[in-house]
Amino acid sequence: MVDLTEAQKGVLEAEGHQLVTGGPGSGKTTVSILKAAKIGREALKPGQRILFLSFARATVSRVLEAIDEEKQITRKEKAVIEVDTYHAFFWRILKTHGYLVGFPRRMTILTPPNEAIALSGLRSGYKAASKLTDEEKAEKKEREEAERERLARDEGKVCFDLFATKVGDILHGSQKVRTLISTMYPFIVLDEFQDTSAEQWRVVEALGMGSTLIALADPEQRIFDFIGADPERLNHFRATFHPSEHDLAGDNHRSKGTEIALFGNDILAGQFRKSNYEGVHFEVFESNPNQAFTTLTTQVLQGRKRLIDGEKRDWSLAILVPTKKMTRLVSDTLREPFGNVPPIGHSAAVDMEGPILAAEIVAFLLQQGRQAGAFDDLVELLCSYYHGRGGSTPNKGDLEEAARLRAALAKWNASAAAGKPPPGNSVLKATATVHQAAIALVLTGDPDKDWRAVRAALEGSACSRLKEVATQVRNVRLLERGTQLRQGLMQDWRDAGSYRNALEITRRAFVQEHFATAHKPETGVIVMNMHKAKGKQFDEVIIFEGWPRRAKREIVANPDRIVTGNIRDGAMTQARQNFRVSVTRAKSRTTILTPRDDVCVLLLEDEA
Repeated sequence: MVDLTEAQKGVLEAEGHQLVTGGPGSGKTTVSILKAAKIGREALKPGQRILFLSFARATVSRVLEAIDEEKQITRKEKAVIEVDTYHAFFWRILKTHGYLVGFPRRMTILTPPNEAIALSGLRSGYKAASKLTDEEKAEKKEREEAERERLARDEGKVCFDLFATKVGDILHGSQKVRTLISTMYPFIVLDEFQDTSAEQWRVVEALGMGSTLIALADPEQRIFDFIGADPERLNHFRATFHPSEHDLAGDNHRSKGTEIALFGNDILAGQFRKSNYEGVHFEVFESNPNQAFTTLTTQVLQGRKRLIDGEKRDWSLAILVPTKKMTRLVSDTLREPFGNVPPIGHSAAVDMEGPILAAEIVAFLLQQGRQAGAFDDLVELLCSYYHGRGGSTPNKGDLEEAARLRAALAKWNASAAAGKPPPGNSVLKATATVHQAAIALVLTGDPDKDWRAVRAALEGSACSRLKEVATQVRNVRLLERGTQLRQGLMQDWRDAGSYRNALEITRRAFVQEHFATAHKPETGVIVMNMHKAKGKQFDEVIIFEGWPRRAKREIVANPDRIVTGNIRDGAMTQARQNFRVSVTRAKSRTTILTPRDDVCVLLLEDEA
């Protein structure tokens, strides 16, 4: 039996709309699962379910794992709890009722990489975001929104940014649809409610007209201001639904026996009650890449040894860094550490636009297309890679590279049409050689082996573009046994004796992967930026930031810091919340690495 606190018992006993608040590891998820089981026993009619919504698949996975491990909940009670992401839930509504907002009956998802490709032409007409005036930013945003609308209405290609807005329109415009949803889901749990955007809040308002809502929130963990999270969101919920309120702030179940949560709270306050905190460790490093990364590597090896020696199954060690750039640098360092240290196996949570588009190129080459136009298709995929790998901020150099490749292809084809050999100085010569090498590969029908063979052909080629594609595709982890992509490729081989539809199968697998909830929590060594750690938990956490660059003893640059430039600026509320979230992801130990000559300002006592 779970030993519940008085506050948690209050959650179980209350009726009607509820607002449950508490810090990291305070038991919000556990008590909401027990509450859902109680509702399942006492309040549901046949066919009804309790819906548990969260933002990230990682959080969904953690909730599913917690439900599975909860021994006092019966199998029947677990079966009526449906856990999903907001995106997946919204997409189900859009697919069925999108015609009410002018969308065609047949729709497909425009994934972030393909949205980036579709908007790259428009975005290429603007300077970098940092150089745009407020008027130019507003104009760019308006044009992007208009193009997203056009793609959805005219082509049935719906991007994620439209999901919440359009579902809000559907629910506020149709009582019949609201009734359908509330009949199926009379109770809805809203995880990480403090990060709800304005569009998502509008959906929640409509859902609450017919369903009982249970909102779980940490008021001090709002780290998504940049996507519209409003500090007044909990007050909006109070004013609209008049919920009973339950504060679990004094509880800590994740890192019991440590003072990790206490340290996280003191980071928020800017005042440290202790000189040492149980479970929190600090190390400094010298401000240069070699010594910084050597210190990190040493800490990773020591942490990994502690966890292995502890004989814990499925242990996890997360390295959390402030920026996407640092994620890549750390991953590269672990892949090739300094000196005689062997590579350190790990996974890296990088932005996936580049890796996904790179995977499409590998999948296309698996098809070994020999038909006329196959080389043109390969070059077009390479152009799409350059158009889309930068996501919402395409690099001008990438767009110019795509234009250069298309111009080279036109000359290549003109020479072929005239019966002449390709231009001797064509930038596509090495690409064509790789294409022919891929066609000549002897494939086996084992998707993993064959995927690696194509990737090796790219890595060993003289084409710098395809070498880069091979590096990017290493971040794709969709070929493990039992995955949709692996099964699809195996079936394709069985049906045709080749990977005839590998590209389409790969594209479909990425869409399904986005909505998949049956993910195991991350294990082993994981590298990610601090924002991506939200909603997750690990056995140990190492927080590693950048360092100052000096000239004549003066700091001339200070990139990749937890606080921008490591400069005190007002309350630094957002940086404090982000740091606290990162610190409190750990169950047993958090290690913080900061430069010796410019310690993170959040680790210094605030001036009175």
